[in-house]
Amino acid sequence: MGNKPTIAFSHLGCEKNRIDTEHMLGLLAQAGYAVDTDEEIADFVIVNTCSFIQAAREESVRTLVELAEADKKIVITGCMAQHFQEQLLDELPEAVALVGTGDYHKIVDVIQRAEAGERVSEVSPEPTYIANETTPRYRTTAEGVAYLRIAEGCDYRCAFCIIPHLRGKQRSRSIESIVAEANQLAAEGVKEIILISQITTNYGLDLYGEPKLAELLRALGTVDVPWIRMHYAYPTGLTPTVIRAIQETSNVLPYLDLPLQHSHPEILRMMNRPWQGRVNDGIIERIKTAIPNAVLRTTLIVGFPGETDAHFTHLRQFVQRHEFDHLGVFTFSSEEGTAAYDLSDHLPQPVMDARRDALMQLQQPISLKRNRAEIGKVVDVLIEQENPATGELVGRSARSSPDVDGLVYVQGEASLGSLVPVAIVDADIYDLYGRVATAADLVQPSLLTAR
Repeated sequence: MGNKPTIAFSHLGCEKNRIDTEHMLGLLAQAGYAVDTDEEIADFVIVNTCSFIQAAREESVRTLVELAEADKKIVITGCMAQHFQEQLLDELPEAVALVGTGDYHKIVDVIQRAEAGERVSEVSPEPTYIANETTPRYRTTAEGVAYLRIAEGCDYRCAFCIIPHLRGKQRSRSIESIVAEANQLAAEGVKEIILISQITTNYGLDLYGEPKLAELLRALGTVDVPWIRMHYAYPTGLTPTVIRAIQETSNVLPYLDLPLQHSHPEILRMMNRPWQGRVNDGIIERIKTAIPNAVLRTTLIVGFPGETDAHFTHLRQFVQRHEFDHLGVFTFSSEEGTAAYDLSDHLPQPVMDARRDALMQLQQPISLKRNRAEIGKVVDVLIEQENPATGELVGRSARSSPDVDGLVYVQGEASLGSLVPVAIVDADIYDLYGRVATAADLVQPSLLTAR
């Protein structure tokens, strides 16, 4: 290692940020830098920030201030560096470098320049970079799961969203590149690959002239990995061709993350998502008919400017009617640089909080019913943790994605990173409870085999 400085990482934000962090870790390790989890002993601390909504920015700012007070040399990367580069340099003298969302592949050069005493700002105004299967990567997830970015950036202009300003236009990787990385991950023992981008159902539009998600899913069907999961499947992109690819590709999970945001056509029009108001009900029913065992997750925004009691009642009825397996609710966050920032009729935070809480309370008995329907089944569970004090194993079934959905608590023995059949014996609102299945239990099919 020579006299190279030690570097620590502080990772904030979403799984897209996580992949950026993993590539920076891989590049620095390849260049011979020691990377440590202990910020106290590190010479440089790289903070990969999030700037999606106000709460995320506040967390990023708290982290930066704490490190500055500890007199650390800080390298600020990610969305906040892209969003507030001048302010950060002015207000944080401890920041020795800024690295934008399209520049993280330059991290080794940035550190070398910072070592030499330069205060570095490496922030491209329009991010264009996307890593591929040849980019070094050090995974930070549980050993059995990995995220795989199929595209970066977004061409939509939803009124509430700052992401296109922070991540640039959509740029897709080739099918061949994605499959090559999936094969690498499978060779490392990964059991679950989670496909991510800003709009997964728009994959390939920029590269091939039309969406190619169906072709990608079928190509990934050749990869020796049991579970392939999709995040961010916009409803208009779930065409009959894509639905058939999900049905006919054995390792693609029937798990659909649908970022619907709202149900009322007026709110969707103000959100600059008018297309969705015409398809929400129809597409959900079509998915349920085509894939009876589909697991549906969605995220919703309450308190968008102008949302009335009637709009919110429509949303409540929508949630009650469709009974999503998993539901996340956010209050509207006013982001400078978005169209919604200049709208009138902003709602008070207490009203937004009350609406969020009301939706989550409405969802709880739905979630409990969905979970209790699993009791008596034998389901495959990916084992990710072990409680050393109790020996209890913790994992996820195919119905649940990491960090956002529930867990399965398992009695019995199994190795970390393995897929094991588990007999489900109990359930609550969020989680399932079971034991490693015996030969006598193996009579119920898993989510994947119950097609």
